[in-house]
Amino acid sequence: MSESQAEDLRILSRHLIRPSPPPTAVESRRRQIHLNQWDLNLLSVDYIQKGLLFPALSIPDQTLLIPLLLSSFSQTLDLFYPFAGRLCTVHHPTFSILLDCNDAGAEFIHASATHLTASDFSSSLFIPSAVRSLFPLDGLVNHDGHSFPLLAVQANILADGSMFLACSLNHTVADGTSFWHFFNTWSALTRSAGANADGVDLPVAEHWFLPSTPPPIALPFRDESEFIHRHPLPPTSECFFHFSGRAVAQLKAKANQEMGVTRISSLQALLAHMWRAATRARGLEPHVETTYVLIAGHRHRVTPPLPKTYMGNAALGLPATVLACELAANGLGWAALQLNQVVASATNENAIKWLEDWAKKPVLMTKKFNGTNLVTGSSPRFDVFGNDFGWGSPAEVRSGNGNKVDGKVTVYPGREGEGSMALEVCLPAAVLNVLVEDQEFMEAVGLVAD
Repeated sequence: MSESQAEDLRILSRHLIRPSPPPTAVESRRRQIHLNQWDLNLLSVDYIQKGLLFPALSIPDQTLLIPLLLSSFSQTLDLFYPFAGRLCTVHHPTFSILLDCNDAGAEFIHASATHLTASDFSSSLFIPSAVRSLFPLDGLVNHDGHSFPLLAVQANILADGSMFLACSLNHTVADGTSFWHFFNTWSALTRSAGANADGVDLPVAEHWFLPSTPPPIALPFRDESEFIHRHPLPPTSECFFHFSGRAVAQLKAKANQEMGVTRISSLQALLAHMWRAATRARGLEPHVETTYVLIAGHRHRVTPPLPKTYMGNAALGLPATVLACELAANGLGWAALQLNQVVASATNENAIKWLEDWAKKPVLMTKKFNGTNLVTGSSPRFDVFGNDFGWGSPAEVRSGNGNKVDGKVTVYPGREGEGSMALEVCLPAAVLNVLVEDQEFMEAVGLVAD
């Protein structure tokens, strides 16, 4: 955050919220939760940071708004009590890290952000860097959850009275599915003033382990300096691209037609379109390798499948690697088929192999990226725009500073539904300037929903 942004962002109040479950639930609550390989792999990367914009005309008066959000946040935390805990390192008999459900608390922050208005989120393809200042727990890696909250939300009241509701959640204890499950539950409880708490889908707190790799997962380290890396990231800029349902359908039809298949999905076609355009904008030499890593959810890919409300991480990166000249010469369908094939490799057998191999030789994910690759997380299936807190659906979604590497592409559902999608693209400013002038890429961005 720049000095001017810090001056324009004023913290009005902070509350550390601790869960208070009903007496009948206390005995069934787990006090410690072991972390599996999917969880531990993320210790050296940043928190998940996502936020929603609600226009001024839709939200109630602040004197009513903040107490309402604070009350429902507390009620939601009662259900998601592990998010109020802290990470804990156990040194004997092995070095391992677990989630201590010690009720240390999650943070609720009320802030005034006079440097932004709602129009700043929609008036340009380029995302103002000031948006990153709206997120709590910024600059932390997940291992910092030993001493910092695992969860914090910040209700930012903008200069025009709009609200940007930002949430930061430790990625070691939750993935995108868990993140939006929390957000969806919070919005539902706020909308109903807590009346339908019995009807929400309860989270499953216990983390899943293979019989061949039971907890605790031993880490071959003596202290955090051997596996936590705080790499300064080179500066990047961001654009937010909307693709109508019609545009996405056209890309999908084109990709399948080019390859004479029907199995290429809408998302695979859209990301192939992004991959080819980013490679052109970067000006990669013909024989340079470029990799697209898709972070794929595995709840339904392991046997037996995990519950949809499983609270931990259940995702793996699936890399597709080609030459830049192959992307240029072979067209949209060929690129999309490469992504389709790596998604098809996400089987129960391959997941088991990854988990067993990682337990034998833990290698943690880092934020290093070489400027030739792309990585996509999140999902167009997440119920982002269903987060109605009682004053209508959000107008926009944006992410924070966490994990903003060169080549990060975050996918969201489009706010108009009907198969629409949006991509939040993080690249060096010079590359983004070329990308937005790429006619082939921007033709799809410019199509209007039917």
